[in-house]
Amino acid sequence: MIVVEKADTRTGHSLTAAETLQLIAQATTTCTLCGLHTGRVCAVPGEGPPDAKIMLIGEGPGYHEDRQGRPFVGPSGQFLDELLAQAGLRRAEVFIGNVVKCRPPQNRDPQPDEIATCTQTYLYRQIEAINPRVIVTLGRFSMNLFLPGAKISRIHGQPHPIAGRLLVPMLHPAAALHQPQNRPLLEADFQSLPAILAQVERDQAAQAAQAPPTQREDDLPLEQLSLF
Repeated sequence: MIVVEKADTRTGHSLTAAETLQLIAQATTTCTLCGLHTGRVCAVPGEGPPDAKIMLIGEGPGYHEDRQGRPFVGPSGQFLDELLAQAGLRRAEVFIGNVVKCRPPQNRDPQPDEIATCTQTYLYRQIEAINPRVIVTLGRFSMNLFLPGAKISRIHGQPHPIAGRLLVPMLHPAAALHQPQNRPLLEADFQSLPAILAQVERDQAAQAAQAPPTQREDDLPLEQLSLF
């Protein structure tokens, strides 16, 4: 079993987000926890800054991603870059990952056991390390991780508060490439991202302003200090 540590076993100190992401990326290259590893050329752990405010989660690597070890580098990736530009964002500003880190054979849908293994071992740890303000799910597989049973055709582009951040379900870029009528929907959803992020930051600032000041150690009663 592959384990990604939360602390440096040599020093005992907690790992930074960047260190955690690096360890996860290294672990995916030799991962054999599910059957997808047998057909991969390269694992695709995801990429982006460890302090990204926005995290995008797709389904799984395709042919080009499997060859390069990077997410969204094929036709869907080129379209994703266009969508980010329309939102006033650059790829280098966001973290991009997938539900599964290895390409399913013939681009088939990932199986439930593959999704469960990969998300529990890697994706949720990435989310924990990055702690993004906004998560954009691209397609129904990543959406169903957070909103099981929801229909993407009904809720795409609508922010949902989850665990102190906003989740924004969107269509997968490939859906717009295969069905051109979906393109305006996806473009409009991406163009709303700056306003959504700004609202999250305003809300978090307001909550921080209302929070009581942290009690200093020398202000604590002696009885409480004796517990530590």
